[in-house]
Formats: sequence, C-alpha cells, structure tokens
Amino acid sequence: MVAILGITFPIYAALGLGYLFVWKGIFSSHDIKSLGAYVFNLALPGLIFTTIASRDPVEVFQAAYVLPYLIGGVLNIAVAYLLFSLRGFDPMRRAVGVMGSTCPNNGFVGYPVMLLAFPDIAGIVLTLNLVIETLILIPICLMLMEAADADRSVPLGPRLWRIVWNVAKMPTMMALVAGLLVALLHVPIPAPFFRFTDMLAASAGAVSLIVIGGSLAGLPLRGNKSLAAQATLGKLVIHPAIVAVVAAICVAAGLLEISPEIRAALILSAAMPMFATYTIFAQAKGHEGAASLASLAATVLAYVTLNGLLWVLT
Repeated sequence: MVAILGITFPIYAALGLGYLFVWKGIFSSHDIKSLGAYVFNLALPGLIFTTIASRDPVEVFQAAYVLPYLIGGVLNIAVAYLLFSLRGFDPMRRAVGVMGSTCPNNGFVGYPVMLLAFPDIAGIVLTLNLVIETLILIPICLMLMEAADADRSVPLGPRLWRIVWNVAKMPTMMALVAGLLVALLHVPIPAPFFRFTDMLAASAGAVSLIVIGGSLAGLPLRGNKSLAAQATLGKLVIHPAIVAVVAAICVAAGLLEISPEIRAALILSAAMPMFATYTIFAQAKGHEGAASLASLAATVLAYVTLNGLLWVLT
C-alpha cells in the first residue's frame, strides 16, 4: 500500500499546490488559464508527436487497448443516457450528465498517474486515450448537447459540422496527424528537434496538475446536486466497471490478448475524473454549477477510488 500511495501522493500534492497557490493569490485565474493553454497547445502535442513519430504506428495503435476502451466508452454513454433518462432529467441536463460520466481527464490527470505507475507505456496510453476521446467520445457527447439545445436559430447539421471542424483544429489532433505522417513516410527528423519535443513533453505532467488544482479553486459550488452526484458515480465507478467487463469478455471470448499492464491502464484511464473543459462546455448550456460540483467531487473522491484500483490492479 505504501507503494500505491507513492504513486498517488505526488499527483494530489501537485493538485493541492495548484489549489493553494490560487487560493492564496500567488497565481491568479488568468495565470492558471495561461498554464493550461501551454499544456494543451504545446506540452501535450509535443508528447503525442514524439510518441507517434519515434515508433512504428503498429506499436502505438494496439487493438488490445483501443477496442476495449472504445467499446467501453460508447457503452458507457448508452448506460449513462439510460440512467439519466430514468431519473427524469430534461434533455440538456441529461446530455451534460452523460458528458460528465464519460469523458475522463487523461491529459491533465491520467498521464501523470500513468507516468508514475507505468512509465514504459504512459505516452502510448495517453495518445490512444486522446485519440478515442477526442475523435469519438467527446464529439458524441457534444452532439447530444447540440441535439438538446432549444436554440434552433442555427440548424443542427451546421452545428454538428462545427464540432467536427473544431476537433480537427485541435493542437493534439494536428500533432497526431503530423506524427503519423512522419512515422508512415519515414521522414528523417533531426535529433535536436526530438529533444525539443521531449523537453515540452517532460513538462506536461507537473504543469497539468497545477492547472487542475488551480482550476478547482475557482469553481462555483452551487448547482444541481443530484445531477452532480450521479455524474460523479458514473465517472468514477460505472465507466471503469464497464471497461473492465468489456476487456474481460474480449479475453474470455479469445478475441484479444490483454496483458495485466494494459488491463490496468484501461481501467485506470476510465476511472479518471472529468476532463478539464467539462465545466466550460456545461457553462455554454447554463449548467456550470452542476458540472463544477461534479468535477470537484470526482477529483477529490478519485484519491480513494484510484488508490483502491491501483492496489487491486498492480
């Protein structure tokens, strides 16, 4: 158990430091946004580019990881949609709850955890998580929110196309495409350039945790508690449970061979709290209060759930 705490303590110490610095006024909310922009636009793209460009794409895109995580994520969307419907939430609250239950923070929280728990595969796991989440899971959730939007001034089709275009413009997606082209075409990249992207990648873990901790300090704590509680339960418990079941079925049916390390990474990735921009998406639809409550609760309670999962899986 001491070894497990050795993984999670640095994570939550950095989170706490970010929270403390904003609370004490050492960092302002603007500083945190700037640091977050640095991680999102430079550090994570550098990490993704280095991970893909320096490896054979077959080594990166492993079916043993991609299929269970993708199928588990889509099934979780369906289960969350059903559960929020049974609770009687209106379409927009339901869509906001589904996003909170489904989209984990693997860029800012998951990667630092993987870096400490599974350093050899941390970069690959982050890349695969971001590909699946950014290309499939997040767009599905955004489409549910757009479909529930009462504003019909803009037709649904153009709104959905805007989601696709915004995903394509993301720095992480551009880094992914660039890395794939370099790897597939065997483009020679000078060693100093890889050292540059490695330097950016090395800063991603610590800075991202400071950003998450600082962001929590400014969250409003008023909102729909029932929605927040169900989203938190869905994110920390139901989502990883579904991914674990899907992985177990794939192995039992002889469809995939999943190593213990990959299995642990799959379940832990699904068990991360909500992604950093969840409250921003919810704010655009008027439900930032519930999203903030869910984000704060999930981030705090994940200390318990992640320690438990690490103890069982490692």
